Amino acid sequence: MLLKITAAEALAQLEQFSAVIDARSESEFALDHLPGALNWPVLNDAERIVVGTEYAQVSPFTAKKRGAALVARNIAAHIEREVMPLPKDWKPLVYCWRGGTRSGSLALVLDQIGFRVQVLEGGYREYRRAVIAALDVLPATFRYRVVCGTTGSGKSRLLQVLRAQGAQVLDLEALANHRGSVLGLVPGSVQPGQKCFESRVWDTLRGFDVSRPVFVESESKKVGDLRVPLLLIQHMRQSPCIRLELALDARVRLLIEDYDFFVADTAAFCSRLDALRTSRGHEIVNGWQESARAGRTAEVVQDLLVTHYDPNYNQSMKRNFIGVSALHLDLLWDGSTHKLEAAAAQAIAAG
Repeated sequence: MLLKITAAEALAQLEQFSAVIDARSESEFALDHLPGALNWPVLNDAERIVVGTEYAQVSPFTAKKRGAALVARNIAAHIEREVMPLPKDWKPLVYCWRGGTRSGSLALVLDQIGFRVQVLEGGYREYRRAVIAALDVLPATFRYRVVCGTTGSGKSRLLQVLRAQGAQVLDLEALANHRGSVLGLVPGSVQPGQKCFESRVWDTLRGFDVSRPVFVESESKKVGDLRVPLLLIQHMRQSPCIRLELALDARVRLLIEDYDFFVADTAAFCSRLDALRTSRGHEIVNGWQESARAGRTAEVVQDLLVTHYDPNYNQSMKRNFIGVSALHLDLLWDGSTHKLEAAAAQAIAAG
């Protein structure tokens, strides 16, 4: 008899499994999956279409025979490719969409080999419910230190240094694969889906120590197209703020360095600037684009900061983050690595 485990039990002891195996198709896995899961599709996307079509157009019995042949072939391939070198004490957690046929078929074969296999009861669906429930509670258990500062002041870099120095860091922009502004999506890159983003946030938070502060950047409700969990943004906005300050010319240099792909691809930069036409008007945006095409990128960046980003950011901070009016800490740096390291050490010492 296969061993089943509830989502709550599984998530509390994920690290105790030798591996977490997702038996769903590759597209289902790409949308979201348990942290660290490996994808061993029992039926891939194309095969699911074949079986589903036969189920609807021929008969369920014919579809089940087709599915059984495909499942057996795929499980055999996984065994030959992945399982042969594994020791007898290998202990996997296996799941599919609802903890039914796909995970059960794979788990049965692994169990017959002699491995101690557990099947996630309710499958990914129950995992997703558990994550949603956790995000309605978990963010409230931490003390946050919100890193604020105008665009280009180096907030993301400070978070990286804080992490390197041992601090607990929740980098929402990294988790969302977006830098948090109209220009924030790296060309050729894509954001994860909302479910995957929430899994990443939950997975990061669950590893933190509630007795120590969590450093996080002063994000808005959305990072690109992704919504920050409601309870998390609420607690962030009520938390003490640490302001990071950098001179305007140094901010321009930092942004040109961080967004070097726009410097190299003027057409992409100009295309992204089109998104500001509604708020800034055609004349101003046309002027920015002409300057960019003429190679005056630094001039455009400075004007964007002074006339667009800084006023909007300052208004948003005053409106949404109560800690900005009485700062927990004010950090100054000059763009150098050693000054940023010193600022991070100061933030950690302030608690």
